[in-house]
Amino acid sequence: MIDPATLSPWLWVVAPITIVVAYVVFGLSGFGATAISVPILAHFLPVSYLVPLVALLDVVSSSIIGVRNREHISMEETKRLLPWMFVGFVAGATLLVGVPDRHLRLALGIFTTVLGIHGILNPTLHRAISRLWAIPAGVLGGAVATVFGAGGPIYATYMSGRTNDKHAIRSTLSTLIFISSFSRAIVYAVSGLLLHLAIAAGAAVLVPFVWAGLRIGQRIHVGLTTEQLRRTIGALLVLAGATLAVRAVL
Repeated sequence: MIDPATLSPWLWVVAPITIVVAYVVFGLSGFGATAISVPILAHFLPVSYLVPLVALLDVVSSSIIGVRNREHISMEETKRLLPWMFVGFVAGATLLVGVPDRHLRLALGIFTTVLGIHGILNPTLHRAISRLWAIPAGVLGGAVATVFGAGGPIYATYMSGRTNDKHAIRSTLSTLIFISSFSRAIVYAVSGLLLHLAIAAGAAVLVPFVWAGLRIGQRIHVGLTTEQLRRTIGALLVLAGATLAVRAVL
């Protein structure tokens, strides 16, 4: 899949820093690691290698947060989103594969950026959105996860509109990311993408940096108010959306 001899020496510096930063964000908010790590590391490694690798890392990180904070998981919202998320998996695999990647990235980038700006400017939840928004959020998030491996921004937007409990937002998001990444890991394994020593080796090397990032993110999360967390999630959405849009344009 990759030849270690051809890798840039800079990768050994950039990769650990990128993974720590990406999982600081994940530990803080419960999502966002893929949106940060893949665009940066794609300058050094094939996307076909990165996507299954990050899926494995997300399984590890989301299971750590889920186990430690399982009492905060909103099972009601999880059960509400899950069926539609799996519908989104199928939709993403069947309907979006024929759409040019550039168009998908640009549309998703603009959409996510707008959501992020709204979250920054409106950090206080005055009235919860309807539970019916779980249908488009689940379908769109599942479809985006299938195509880009990053449905977290969509789930985050829904959860931020449903509750003021910052612990419930993060724990529920990490649970959804675990289910999504675990499902994709199974697909990658069946298709043979995970059956490469290079992916296992990469995961083994990077897991300590994942753990370090999660610890830092956890400490930051504890000190944030709900409004600060909402603004932080909004900023992450803007970052993820702008990254997607710029990549699409360039």
